[in-house]
Amino acid sequence: MSDHISGPRALAEPIADITDVFAFPSPERPGHLVLVMNTLPFAQPSDALSDGLIYRFRLRPLTAAGSSDAALFMADSREFVFDCVFSEPSNADASGAKPQDGFCTTPGGETIPFRVNDESSEPTSGVRVFAGSRWDPFMMDAPAALKTIATGKLAFTDPGSIYLDGKSVLSLVLEVDVALLDGAELVGVVAETLTRGKFNVRIERVGRPEVKNMMLGPKQHDQVNRDLEIRDIYNTEDAFNLGESYPGAYRARLNANLAFWDSIDGKVDWATNANGDHPLTDVVLDDYLVVDVTKPYQETGSFLEIELAAMRGEAHESCGGRTLNDDVMDTIFTQLINAGNGPVIRDGVDAASRPASRTFPYLAEPNPHPPAAPPPHQH
Repeated sequence: MSDHISGPRALAEPIADITDVFAFPSPERPGHLVLVMNTLPFAQPSDALSDGLIYRFRLRPLTAAGSSDAALFMADSREFVFDCVFSEPSNADASGAKPQDGFCTTPGGETIPFRVNDESSEPTSGVRVFAGSRWDPFMMDAPAALKTIATGKLAFTDPGSIYLDGKSVLSLVLEVDVALLDGAELVGVVAETLTRGKFNVRIERVGRPEVKNMMLGPKQHDQVNRDLEIRDIYNTEDAFNLGESYPGAYRARLNANLAFWDSIDGKVDWATNANGDHPLTDVVLDDYLVVDVTKPYQETGSFLEIELAAMRGEAHESCGGRTLNDDVMDTIFTQLINAGNGPVIRDGVDAASRPASRTFPYLAEPNPHPPAAPPPHQH
């Protein structure tokens, strides 16, 4: 499920579990970039953002890599960091809500105070902030996807069913003046949760959806590290600079699972390179959303467009990134299974039952009575 429950530690500490990340040019205010981090799958109305975490967005300027490089882009050493922290929730008021304050620190070091669940936030120092409960926007027929992984045969139906429909998450939305990005045009975006205090430990990091659960999670095809639960290790890594210890394990797992996905339709669309690597392995390992902040907002069809154009050696046409209403799972399934050389692989769901709007804070209002999380063994 996108990045919901992306490993044993996320299951043990769901408050720090990042479920989705989105990044797109603002449809409401051109010249601004919208960053969305959703956390806590199956959130309940009484849940609050953690006062023990740092919620962090990291952005780095990107440039095209050389034709002899396996990676598509080179990340600049410059980094733009937006950190948000929250106060301990107050006692519930008459409505049952627990007032909570938030604070966002910009790359320039300015701190912007805001109130949780306040949709009327005004821009301050080039940043507008919202935090609070929202409708989970992720759309995929998750049981059918899991059955596909288990059987090696497409199990989608038409229509399918959005497993997370009606569930809630805790959202953090930043709308950032691109002038704060020091002239950067193409940027990589990743979101993180870290422990708060003098010693900050990265708990989760997320760029693209379904990297961990569909591409790194399944073990049965990996002949090198079949017993390794690799997602917790992967979560602790710096998305822009993987450590030296585990890239070989990530590469082996991705090569095995990407080949599995490619085999589902009975033909090979992704031929391995001279090193035996799947052509998408290095693309996936650069696990951040790629956004062109100079391009206008595009409601659908921009996800992976920049990366796929770069693989073809062509100029991209869209803003890239990931928008809230884009059915990115059809894009992912199609690329994994037939590389875009065949029909679109649909999971039978094409739109959320409550689509996002084009005005801040963009995500739909939460279900006032969301279902609770299933027992852990049912995840």
